[in-house]
Amino acid sequence: MIRVGMISLGCPKNQVDAERMLASLDRNSFEIADCYEGVEAVIVNTCGFIDAAKEEAIENILDMAQLKEEGTVRKIIVSGCLSEKYKEEIFTEIPEVDAVIGIGAIGRIAEIIMRVLEGERVLDIPGKEELPLCGERLLTTPEYWAYLKIADGCSNRCAYCAIPGIRGDYRSADMDMLVEETRQLAEAGTKELVVIAQDTTAYGIDRYGELKLPELLERLCEVDGIEWIRLLYCYPDKVTDELLEVMKNQPKILHYIDLPVQHADDKVLARMNRHGDSALIRDTIRRIREAMPDAAIRTTVMVGFPGEGEEEFENLAEFVNEIEFDRLGCFSFSPQEGTPAFDMDEQVDEEVKGRRGDIIMADQLEIVTLKNEEKIGKTYRVLVESYDGYTDSYTGRTYMDAPEIDGNIAFTTDRSYNPGDFADVIVIGVNDYDLIGRDINS
Repeated sequence: MIRVGMISLGCPKNQVDAERMLASLDRNSFEIADCYEGVEAVIVNTCGFIDAAKEEAIENILDMAQLKEEGTVRKIIVSGCLSEKYKEEIFTEIPEVDAVIGIGAIGRIAEIIMRVLEGERVLDIPGKEELPLCGERLLTTPEYWAYLKIADGCSNRCAYCAIPGIRGDYRSADMDMLVEETRQLAEAGTKELVVIAQDTTAYGIDRYGELKLPELLERLCEVDGIEWIRLLYCYPDKVTDELLEVMKNQPKILHYIDLPVQHADDKVLARMNRHGDSALIRDTIRRIREAMPDAAIRTTVMVGFPGEGEEEFENLAEFVNEIEFDRLGCFSFSPQEGTPAFDMDEQVDEEVKGRRGDIIMADQLEIVTLKNEEKIGKTYRVLVESYDGYTDSYTGRTYMDAPEIDGNIAFTTDRSYNPGDFADVIVIGVNDYDLIGRDINS
């Protein structure tokens, strides 16, 4: 059997693409290796969203090139967003790379590997619309939770974002096929479904002519075996009352919403080409909390966008302290070639960006600490993920915590749990972003 390794970088959307490639390889009788020693080929599935992601991707490619020189790896295939954006540069400047393929080529990854093993050097960048939006996957997440990517690409055209140029316009997957994919995941043991897209709330607008996320969620709730459904990447301007009604009334849908707002100053939002102003964002948050008073709202904000002076930053900082988000990530503006913001005037100094980011995250730590202290004495349903023999405790997540990005709760019990089980845990303490608890049934 031909052994193939995989390195997948970047966002969950890219991770799903990697899982489709792995499934294709498995279906074609390739052996999926859990290390790189002695593999015939290694796939580096790259991210190209910001400079740090590009640097990580290049470092991984060069690491594989070193292993190839040492004879540990025979062939190197580069896929993903960096391939779409810098296909010629990778192909010509890193001669150790045997294939550079675009996102539309991942469906024929088995054929491409055979071609490079026969000595061919492959540059295959087909139309982005050839990317499979549904289908079989070999999960790289634990079997009890999985991502469901419901669309690819983006049509929002935020001034700082390279995704439309890399992945094309927004393309929704077929609803029936998404329901079938969810059934397959449930049959394989998935209990928590994390729904993702570049803009999850835009689902259906291109394929069906209207926003169809509420209807899709209703149908996903009908799938036996799925117990939790979580929403990431929901844009404020598309959080409709219909969507909130479905979230409120369907017990499987967690009262958790990821709402990337990016900023709160109207001048900055306009320069970003974001859809909606600060009043719309505030109104959306108000409607979420009225519909679901226990809602956990996660967001991301950007500091240092061109034109963000001290006044604009103060507006953002005051907004963060006013809203008191349950979860918040902050990142600095990174100028990307090919985007309108790349050469905008009023660029912000890197040191200033760092200082502003530190202020936001320091304020957020205080907010989260107070919010967590208010949880002491309350009981939550926890999805168990791991056991620590050293502390004789389990770690899991409540509905307020998305996998891989949010916090967790460590709890003690005299019961035995497996990953994917549920436990009822009372909060007895706080550790910064995380909680400490005790199983109420032990």
